[in-house]
Amino acid sequence: MEDIRLTKAQTRVLEVIQDAIRDQGRPPTRAEIADSLGFRSVNAAESHLRALERRGAIRLQGGASRGIQCLVPLDDNGVEEQGLPVIGRVAAGMPIDSIAHIEKTVPVRAELFSQKPDYLLRVHGDSMINVGIFDGDLLAVKKTQTARDGDIIVARVDGEVTVKRLSSHAGQIRLLAENAAYMPIEIADPSQFFIEGHAVGVIRTTV
Repeated sequence: MEDIRLTKAQTRVLEVIQDAIRDQGRPPTRAEIADSLGFRSVNAAESHLRALERRGAIRLQGGASRGIQCLVPLDDNGVEEQGLPVIGRVAAGMPIDSIAHIEKTVPVRAELFSQKPDYLLRVHGDSMINVGIFDGDLLAVKKTQTARDGDIIVARVDGEVTVKRLSSHAGQIRLLAENAAYMPIEIADPSQFFIEGHAVGVIRTTV
């Protein structure tokens, strides 16, 4: 932060962002920033966030309540110590990264994976065992709304979250299990199908 000049108020907001990333594995919402620092409204938090973005301390992502990317390294721990949130069972219709779904945050080194993951999804069931993804495993997931044919993805179908291999040919979308006991899922209504992310690795652990 030596090359970025911030006011005391801006520094406090940045510290709230860093603390949330360190402790919860995700940035705070505007409302959480306002509550933490005693601001009267979220507009005050938004004003400070815009100032931090102009100074190069953060990057804001429009349309996301937690769309704050911190560009300043955490003061004490390296990236590997920030940790990733472990997402448990996802309630139908709720955002996959809702705070209600987080079981815990665990320290994970990002370089262990092909791409830096955004969260770890606890796998339920045996539909993907033929590619080494077993019940209880933690699937490292990179957030994305797009994927290529053949990618292993986290998808939402009719509000329910599932892990499957994507098959997309001639406008027909199917989700394929890696277990002969399961039939492909045919996507009849594309408006009820959403890609939440794609798998970048798997951890077999008891955390």
